[in-house]
Amino acid sequence: MPQAFKDLFSSLPSEEDWITASFRLYQGFWLSPRLFKGILTCQNHFQAHPSDILLVTSPKSGTTWLKAILFALLNRAKYSDSDSQQRHPLLTQNSHDLVPFLELNLYLGQENPDLTAIASPRLFATHMPYSLLPQSVRDSNCKLVYLCRNPKDTFVSTWHFANRMRPEEKGQIPIQEGLDKFCRGVSVCGPYWDHVLGYHKASLDMPEKVLFMMYEQMKVDPHVHVRRLADFLGCPFSKEELRDGTVEGILKMCSFDNMSALEVNKCGKLWTGAETKWFFRRGEVGDWVNYMSSEMGERIDGVMEEKLHGSGLKL
Repeated sequence: MPQAFKDLFSSLPSEEDWITASFRLYQGFWLSPRLFKGILTCQNHFQAHPSDILLVTSPKSGTTWLKAILFALLNRAKYSDSDSQQRHPLLTQNSHDLVPFLELNLYLGQENPDLTAIASPRLFATHMPYSLLPQSVRDSNCKLVYLCRNPKDTFVSTWHFANRMRPEEKGQIPIQEGLDKFCRGVSVCGPYWDHVLGYHKASLDMPEKVLFMMYEQMKVDPHVHVRRLADFLGCPFSKEELRDGTVEGILKMCSFDNMSALEVNKCGKLWTGAETKWFFRRGEVGDWVNYMSSEMGERIDGVMEEKLHGSGLKL
């Protein structure tokens, strides 16, 4: 990290993070050292194209699933027959490699990564809060797809993932300790509610630029929401595609059962050191009840009710 970044980072308010390092509070959001460096570098150097598409999530909100769906949706013409479908990149590459994070991957180690090989429309992902997006993203006509997940399931998924990433000598973080952090807003790119509210407001102000989606609604009726995604991105399904089962094919390929069974998602590792199988835990709606008491759930509900009050958003 350049010295200027280090000096700024070390001057910010701090909290112990969920894994190894300390979070710092930067412009209202909690960031790890890696995220801080990646976001600032991205802000300074990323130039958005009008045709770019950014998938935005708060961590552990269904990112892996929607990355796969968006990749399959945008590349469906290339892999429309049975021969090409057998060579589909999602069968041999993890969706986090196919849809790279701006701040956690591309801009983490270099100021000007070579993006020339990425075909248009370029598809990227980010966990950046809306207020921390590069100015070029906000000024251009690029499109943002935001996926929001129930905070209780998001918390439980975050807690599981953090415990897998923690060094063995540090032991597991107790769920109550994790809950305390989450309810105080101390999580990656948190507070969770401010992250969600930033994009919810942007979707109301600029519906042609920002699509706000709910993970739970996608799970209930994925067919409808994949068509909605295609319409928003300007690549609607044709009548022929709707007849021949193209939507169903995308959803089958990107299903939890199919993706989690692929060799690349069972045995690989990402650049972060995380094992790919850690991104396929359960993917179920309401799984929080298996780990939290009703009182713990009510605590999150109470925080959300207070923080989302007046926004029109109910989670």
